[in-house]
Amino acid sequence: MTCVHLLLTLVFAVSLGTPVEIQGPRGVPLTSIQFYVENKPFTCLDGSRTIPFDRVNDDYCDCKDGSDEPGTAACPNGSFHCTNAGYRTMFIPSSRINDGICDCCDTTDEYNSGAKCENTCKELGRKEREVLQKMTEITKEGFLLKQHLIEEAKKGHQEKQIKVTDMQENKKQLDEKVEVLRTVKETAEQPEKEAKERHLKAWEEQKAAIRLEKDKAKMAEAFLELDDNADGFVSVSELQSHAELDADADGTLTETEAQGLMGGAEQVDMSTFESVWPNIKDKYHSEVSREEEPAPVETPPDEVKEPVVDNDSEPYPEDDISEEEDEDDEDEDDYHEDDDKVYHTENLSKNIEKELSFDFGPDAEFTYLYSQCYELTTGEYIYRLCPFNRVSQKPKYGGSETNLGTWGSWSGPENNKYLLMKYEHGTGCWQGPNRSTTVKLTCGKETVVTSTSEPSRCEYLMEFTTPAVCQEPANTDLSPHDHVEL
Repeated sequence: MTCVHLLLTLVFAVSLGTPVEIQGPRGVPLTSIQFYVENKPFTCLDGSRTIPFDRVNDDYCDCKDGSDEPGTAACPNGSFHCTNAGYRTMFIPSSRINDGICDCCDTTDEYNSGAKCENTCKELGRKEREVLQKMTEITKEGFLLKQHLIEEAKKGHQEKQIKVTDMQENKKQLDEKVEVLRTVKETAEQPEKEAKERHLKAWEEQKAAIRLEKDKAKMAEAFLELDDNADGFVSVSELQSHAELDADADGTLTETEAQGLMGGAEQVDMSTFESVWPNIKDKYHSEVSREEEPAPVETPPDEVKEPVVDNDSEPYPEDDISEEEDEDDEDEDDYHEDDDKVYHTENLSKNIEKELSFDFGPDAEFTYLYSQCYELTTGEYIYRLCPFNRVSQKPKYGGSETNLGTWGSWSGPENNKYLLMKYEHGTGCWQGPNRSTTVKLTCGKETVVTSTSEPSRCEYLMEFTTPAVCQEPANTDLSPHDHVEL
């Protein structure tokens, strides 16, 4: 029987759901049957040697690759092919042949063990087809939903682009309005500002004049006190009576030190004393003040004294509030209100621009996940996935939330990077790395977190179904022989 004849017979039989017995050495797949021709020498598949055909499946291993014993357990590295008509073909290690355990659903691996095996290939094939059919239906529905998501994303993207453009134009107009109001405000405030500056300057000049008069009065008083003999002059000896003026702090004002304070003169009159006064006024103690100074009296605890107000520290006089100032306040309110509008517009525009900057897939199919969160509750924790933001874990019965990672990037394989999401730099583990989470996306009609685990310490794995990853089914016409590996 030729290989083509065998193949056609197998496909026809599988389509009918009936088991098939292959003509040829036991355990050989159809793809290799041409190498096993009865009554012709057999060459090991690795080309290592050639043996008589009657040594194939003679329960003795002649080939290094075990290819001469496909149907026995003689070769430790051999493999047995299960045809499994009606189900999927498979290979099992040769050591499982005739071990009393049915590994092939068509029972061909236990041909000489006496094990009571039942051919379950037809039932397994039926169940698998049901599963595949259900998966195909889910994929179909998911793909239709994906198309809808893509359309919505395109529409939303256009609307957001228009909104950003409008807000930028609105911001420009508001900026211009704020600038006009600022100019008007500054122009209106300029006369008042200049008037206040003039008033303040006059007030400072007045206080300076008062201080100068006080200083002159103190100087005149000091001159009279120092002029002990009332001859109209203050002499060196008279100045020496004030030891507090001692420059070297030895307790005595020497004649030389006194002459130094008086500019080298032996005596000075009132007009000349004006040049001496700056040298001594900070240290000079008035004799009258010392004589009239009252003895210290303890103040009762409950007595509160009124603070003494020094004329030098009088507050700057405030002008009366006029009606014009009320109008200016209204203008200022308008100015601040427009300022707030500009700030709000800027923030809103930045948020939309940030959203538009994300990679939401080739056709923006993942856009709908933005600003959404999905939870999964387990026996101990509540897991929360917020796509393009973060992943967190919170104890079910109270406690603080733990950050399992913030959005990093798409990290799927080269052929489709949109199958895995990576979230990094979460809360650090005790004496370990920062937590991170890999989110595996699978096709589904619903958007939901289906499972979570921690394969490695501080590294989490989350299963997440979404129609955004569903692909258009290539072939929905499933028949039994579609699942048989020939």
